[in-house]
Amino acid sequence: MSSIHPPRLTRRGFALGMAGLSVTAACGNGVGNSNASQIDARVNATLTEMYAQFPNTVEISQKSAGMLVMPLLTEAGFVFGGGYGRGALRIDGVTVDYYSAVKGSAGLQVGAQQYAHVLFFMTQAALSEFRRSSGWAAGADLEYVVSDQGDSLAADTNTLRSPILAAVFGRAGLRVGATLEGTKYTRIIP
Repeated sequence: MSSIHPPRLTRRGFALGMAGLSVTAACGNGVGNSNASQIDARVNATLTEMYAQFPNTVEISQKSAGMLVMPLLTEAGFVFGGGYGRGALRIDGVTVDYYSAVKGSAGLQVGAQQYAHVLFFMTQAALSEFRRSSGWAAGADLEYVVSDQGDSLAADTNTLRSPILAAVFGRAGLRVGATLEGTKYTRIIP
């Protein structure tokens, strides 16, 4: 019987293997990709659509300290559900950060849907709190400026005093309800 010995690992083989591993790992680090430009293009398209469908949001955006634009949030659920999307924080029309949105839910639910949403930070304090947090969660205190039926709601002086306003629109899918409660936003590097 002959015994087969596995080849020995030499220093040269080890060095070449580590170099190959380093090059492979660097491929997915985000440097030099076009993810940021893709998010920005989607944000621009989302804002154009929102302003065309809901003219009252133009005035709201002009009065806001900043806007978080999430071009596409995809949700699916069967008893337990979840959702994910990516977007950008804009201040004075310029992207300053990128964020992901993650949502989880449990209860009587079935189906999937996709929609866009925009958070308007109406005060500098609300915007600063959002930017300082390591993972900000949307709560029940959001004031909606676009109703569930897709109609624009009046943006009166009482509405504009709310620290954060939300517009949810562009729904597609077969799932009832689209609220932002329980959605967690985290800063990302695309």
